[in-house]
Amino acid sequence: MEFVLEIICEEMPTSHLQEAIFQLKTKFTEELKKANLGLSTLKVFATCRRLVVVGDVAPFQEDREETILGPPKSVAFLQDGRLSPAAEGFAKAKGISADSLEIIKTEKGEYLGFKKVAKGKRAQEILAELIPKIILSLSFPKMMRWGEISFKFSRPLRNIFCILGREHLSFSCEGLSSSDSTYGHKIHSFQRLKPKSCEEYISLLKENKVVIDPEERRKIILEQVEKVLSRLEARLYHDEDLLNKIVFDVEMPFVFMGEFPEKYLSLPLEVLSVAMREGQSLFSVVKGKRQLPYFVGVADAPDDPKGLIRKGNERVLKARLEDAKFFWENDLKVSLKERAKSLDSIIYEERLGTYKDKVERLKKLVYYLADQLEARELKQELLEATELAKADLLTEMVREFPLLQGKIGGLYAAAQGYSAQVWKAIYEHYQPLGSEDKIPSSLAGVILSLADKVDTIVGATGIGVKVTGSKDPFGLRRSAHGVCRMAIEKKLRFSLPKVIERAIRLYGEKLLQPKDEVKNSCLEFFSNRLYHLLENNGFRYDLIKASLAIGLESIYDSYLRIQALDNLRKSQQFTTFIHVAKRVTNILRDHPLYKLNPDLLIEKEEKELYTCFNIIKENVNRMLLSGDFAKAQRMIFNLSPSIDKFFDGVLVMAEDRKIRRNRLALLQSIQSLFFKIADYSQIVPEG
Repeated sequence: MEFVLEIICEEMPTSHLQEAIFQLKTKFTEELKKANLGLSTLKVFATCRRLVVVGDVAPFQEDREETILGPPKSVAFLQDGRLSPAAEGFAKAKGISADSLEIIKTEKGEYLGFKKVAKGKRAQEILAELIPKIILSLSFPKMMRWGEISFKFSRPLRNIFCILGREHLSFSCEGLSSSDSTYGHKIHSFQRLKPKSCEEYISLLKENKVVIDPEERRKIILEQVEKVLSRLEARLYHDEDLLNKIVFDVEMPFVFMGEFPEKYLSLPLEVLSVAMREGQSLFSVVKGKRQLPYFVGVADAPDDPKGLIRKGNERVLKARLEDAKFFWENDLKVSLKERAKSLDSIIYEERLGTYKDKVERLKKLVYYLADQLEARELKQELLEATELAKADLLTEMVREFPLLQGKIGGLYAAAQGYSAQVWKAIYEHYQPLGSEDKIPSSLAGVILSLADKVDTIVGATGIGVKVTGSKDPFGLRRSAHGVCRMAIEKKLRFSLPKVIERAIRLYGEKLLQPKDEVKNSCLEFFSNRLYHLLENNGFRYDLIKASLAIGLESIYDSYLRIQALDNLRKSQQFTTFIHVAKRVTNILRDHPLYKLNPDLLIEKEEKELYTCFNIIKENVNRMLLSGDFAKAQRMIFNLSPSIDKFFDGVLVMAEDRKIRRNRLALLQSIQSLFFKIADYSQIVPEG
């Protein structure tokens, strides 16, 4: 049976809509599964004013067998074997004959009882109970109450429309009853509509200026953009976040193009694009890398026959660009070096000090990272860039357009004559801002970005900040994800624990948590973000766990280990080796470390294994130093035959305690070599 649920409310922000889509899909799937009601399809759509769930469910809940327990067996029978009064009373109370009772075994013991088939409920009954429950369970970053309604929602609800199998499904949600009607576009076609099916619902809404599918709205926007820009042979300045926002801001997209005076083209593209984006949600229009004196906007309207939408946006944008031009010219009157002297007047975090304190820490941390990454020739430029990196926080441009921090500092540095290494490092040091954002292109930018992000994570962790599913005030997840991406994409081999230790020392007594706890918490946090990144890149969960289980020393080395495991996992050698490695792990479980004495190796097989192990260890260590984990892994495969012979010909758990411990010590030495690649016990063999 086809069902449609539509929740109409006041305009919701994009972040709330995306959260609601995920929650509705998850909750409906889970609740219908719990209710044992068959579900063949489920789709969730959203506009700024609607949340829509479309599904196809079974007409009836599946019949299920129920077990009804009565008294325990010890109480249910008399000494002569007849049913006790308690058992007879149970049968009478349940309206069944005593002959229907049987002994039923449970985890708690044996009971007298019976089994019956419970007839499945109708889909109407189940959904009428489930839908209000699901609506009431939805949560948003910020919620509100309105009128006399007692529950909270993102924005005030105005209507709940629901049909099931071409019939209106009646239910009540905190005093708001479901309706058999929906409505068209709030401004351009506010008509009462009574669709009887999903197809009719979608069709009627389109006729009344509402497209419910976000992907369809995106397609309409991009097609219209291509059409309006075709004569200019230009394109939109890439801004995926803005496009995602606009897709959810409108119900009927209409793309329009406007102009602005060419005198504002003297401003950098970054300034123009942010000035258009903030407040008006407009796109810059570019040809190659050059801004054109045009912009593109998307209105929630069917058309703009008199050009009023375009003219209104042109008028407002001109004023914003005039402000931006004033800020640019005025900010350049004061050098970044002079502004940086006032950073002690801006609080970074009350418990962690000012931005001047942060800059002083970063100068020492970039110096340390330059040594770690063998980029000593960049030290002078790095120190200069770090000194100026936060100075743009004191500019009028950043006060008006906070999104420009970092970038505008780099542009001001370029305009004030600083070298490319310096201004690019400043420009790029906040990158990447998200999973889709570019990482810094210059090594100086990467080093400054690494230092800034590690300092932020260590400081927040040190004062007890906890990241939850909906709360990440310092953007720690984004920062850790950025560090992992830079290490992998730039192939940077540095010791993450040592960098974290250095950052902790630089904070001194400002951190409230014990230093060891801060270090361990930071490493665990990075490990979790790296796991998430690698999983999104398509690596198998068990390979990721195997690599990360031995600790996170170098992010890039962890990536290389997983890559080596992934490349070799389908070989027969690999499968054979995993079984051997698991056997070693099982034997060594719960044993303390023992010291190996080669003189106590008696049997031929253990001597051969020891000789083979030493040769392979020497080669593997050399390969690991150069970062060739795939070659090292293939070399370790060569241990498999010797280990097999050892297990076949030698009794590991010998009666003689010295011999037994020495054999365990040999296996422990081999396992320690394994752990330089991975914890193979975490891997699930293919097939």
